[in-house]
Amino acid sequence: MRLRKLAVGMLAIGICVGANTLWAQSKAIDVNKSSLKIRVFKSGAFSAFAHDHDVSAPIEEGKIDEGKGDSGHGSVQLRVDSRKMRVLDPDTSADKRAEIQHTMQSDKVLDVEKFPEISYQSTTITSRSEGRWEVRGSLTLRGKKQPVAVDVSLQGGHYRGSASIKQSDFGIEPIRIAGGTVKVKDELKIEFDIVPAQ
Repeated sequence: MRLRKLAVGMLAIGICVGANTLWAQSKAIDVNKSSLKIRVFKSGAFSAFAHDHDVSAPIEEGKIDEGKGDSGHGSVQLRVDSRKMRVLDPDTSADKRAEIQHTMQSDKVLDVEKFPEISYQSTTITSRSEGRWEVRGSLTLRGKKQPVAVDVSLQGGHYRGSASIKQSDFGIEPIRIAGGTVKVKDELKIEFDIVPAQ
């Protein structure tokens, strides 16, 4: 009798696992069509003489589990190579842009040689309305893991959204120049446009 109950229990677990696998709908992220940008803002008494910065952070790899069907559980994970991040700033001279790039990659900010990987792994996805979600998960940056909430919407097959993070949460002290009269704000904005592979 116990053996029969055990067999029935294992069968039930197998059916549930099979259903979850069937409905997982896991898709790779099309890294060539997807984009991730970081916006860095200035502050301070003489901030009018400085520039905001736009940084491109190409997605190295990732996947989306749309969680369709009975399971209803979705997930997102992605990885960025910090060494491939580039300062865009088209209105800044090439020399100044190179200087900003060097500072960003140095041990003062990203320390790309020691921490070449930036990653995000969702923990929960909550539907807010049709085609809109709040995604909560962990962002690992500069070797530190912190919770980050992301607002996401689905538009024409693209998952678009944004999130805000504080540099200080990841052990980064915002850069100051000119005796602190010009500085980078602690809060950064991350914007993304993610396309699942077909």
